[in-house]
Amino acid sequence: MRNIQRADVQHLLGVACVSALCLANQGSSVAAFSMGSRSGRTIHQASKSFPLSNLYAIDREKSFILTEEEVKPIVRLGEGDSEKIINAWGLWGATISALTMPFWAAAMTIVNGICALNEDLDPHRAVYDATGKVWSKLWLIVANSYPEVTGDVDRLKTTRGPCIYVANHASWLDIPILCTVLDPVFKFISKAELVQAPCIGQQLTGGNHILIDREDRKSQLRTFKEGVNWLKKGVPLMAFPEGARSKDGRLMPFKGGVFSMAMRSKVPIVPISIMNTHAVMPSNALFPVQCGKGKLGVHVHPAIDTVGKTEQELVELVRAALLSKLPKDQHPLEEPLTPTAIDDLPKIKISSSQKHKHQNAAQKHGHAVNDVTHVIKDIHIAKDAANAMKDISKDHVQGPFSVIQKEDKREESKSI
Repeated sequence: MRNIQRADVQHLLGVACVSALCLANQGSSVAAFSMGSRSGRTIHQASKSFPLSNLYAIDREKSFILTEEEVKPIVRLGEGDSEKIINAWGLWGATISALTMPFWAAAMTIVNGICALNEDLDPHRAVYDATGKVWSKLWLIVANSYPEVTGDVDRLKTTRGPCIYVANHASWLDIPILCTVLDPVFKFISKAELVQAPCIGQQLTGGNHILIDREDRKSQLRTFKEGVNWLKKGVPLMAFPEGARSKDGRLMPFKGGVFSMAMRSKVPIVPISIMNTHAVMPSNALFPVQCGKGKLGVHVHPAIDTVGKTEQELVELVRAALLSKLPKDQHPLEEPLTPTAIDDLPKIKISSSQKHKHQNAAQKHGHAVNDVTHVIKDIHIAKDAANAMKDISKDHVQGPFSVIQKEDKREESKSI
């Protein structure tokens, strides 16, 4: 076994695993792969034969979310917020899964068994992870839900060193779509609960992906170290900066761990916008409720260099990139305020007596208030108002400001 070259073993693994997966869908385009000779594709090469782009264009102004009347659920499981539904299209998705997942599990078992003989055969588990890529593409094609892929697609085809891919997360469907778009080897940063999911759990554990328990501080620190170690080895990471699935599909606030990891490792961040998965497979559905063709899309944005940027700057750049390609119904209803967005602060209505008091305070410092509303636009006006109130009660002014400063220091220590 020691005399066998790694390339030979990877070729044999590719032949075995693609053959197994092809049996799951005889008559499809996957079954047309040429196998059996040395020139036959390996599993990694075979997975690239699928096109990364389609001919249709997604209407980002249109919402594809279905009403319950349009979904027409056939099966309901659970109650309240935990209720899950399956409709006619979902039954088709369940059938595809039932027919193909056993072959995926078999392919992973075969690869794992062979690689167990010599860990050097597949040190980063690229061949092992490629089985999931083939299954994901197969499933999406048979379900007529292959996504449109646009943007910096060349980055996904060539090796440009380690980076962190980040994407919005609105559906279970995001996982097979990302596996379809990204080429192994890369490592997911995933919540630990997914190890219980059929095949997906086997893929995550067998592929040495990074599992995190967000309720456990030690797990978070371990995740950070594992991520940095993979990046040092030149292996890209894939993470959802929101930290959880968005129930309504709208982009949620980001967690800071991914950005800190990128800054620590000095690697670029590549934003990826995933479109309309929340409409095709909503949070209350066990399987997709409608066809994804013409609705699902992925846009790969240019890489964002992390060197010389603060964490807040990276958050804003990534958020802006993701939103630039997301449909309107995936935009947040209210954008979170940032320290640089003072001009966008809402106007505050005040009573006539309050207005008179503010006018007197403002006139002492050379400011005039002519509107029935007062807008705090910068820190200088805030200081002037505080100084004007000193005549009323010095303690009442200093007390709250001292508390605020203490709270700011606490928040800074938390962020560190």
